[in-house]
Amino acid sequence: MNRFYLETIKALDGELFHIEYHQQRLNKSLQNDTIHPLKKLLSPPKKGLYRCRVVYNAETFSVEYIPYVKREVNSLKIIYNDTIEYEKKYADRDSIDELFALRDKCDDILIVKGGLIRDTSIANVAFYDGKEWLTPKRPLLNGVTRQRYIDNATLNPVDIFVDDLRHFSQVALLNAMIDFDIIAQDNLEEIIC
Repeated sequence: MNRFYLETIKALDGELFHIEYHQQRLNKSLQNDTIHPLKKLLSPPKKGLYRCRVVYNAETFSVEYIPYVKREVNSLKIIYNDTIEYEKKYADRDSIDELFALRDKCDDILIVKGGLIRDTSIANVAFYDGKEWLTPKRPLLNGVTRQRYIDNATLNPVDIFVDDLRHFSQVALLNAMIDFDIIAQDNLEEIIC
């Protein structure tokens, strides 16, 4: 079976953000750097904020431009699952959606695999320990925003266990649309439900 992959790219007033990182991930997913040149294939609307949703495999490429509305995340439920796999950004998110359905009244989930914090359902995460921002060393998915912040030395990847959460004061969500969004400032314990 030839799986479909997904890229979500921020487009504002016709400008595509961090396209080189998305191209690198696309190339890595397909193991080919000549298929689907994003700069040539994408033409976002000239006005407004859009989520450019690209679904592709080696033979197929489709694009949607969806007006973006940020989903507010103010609470996270810790969900344990040792079998989930999402090492590439697949278009099929059923396994993540099943975990998300377990969130109860919380806004999102914080996925724990093998005792380690991984990601939320929509973003990588970072935690502030009072000195530096740390991100899980082994996320489910190495997101493009996470990688950019590691590349510019803003984030330090380390193993983060559930018990380590008590040492952090802040948490940020990271994805292509929200960039680095701090959702808890000095009240991390209050957002874990």
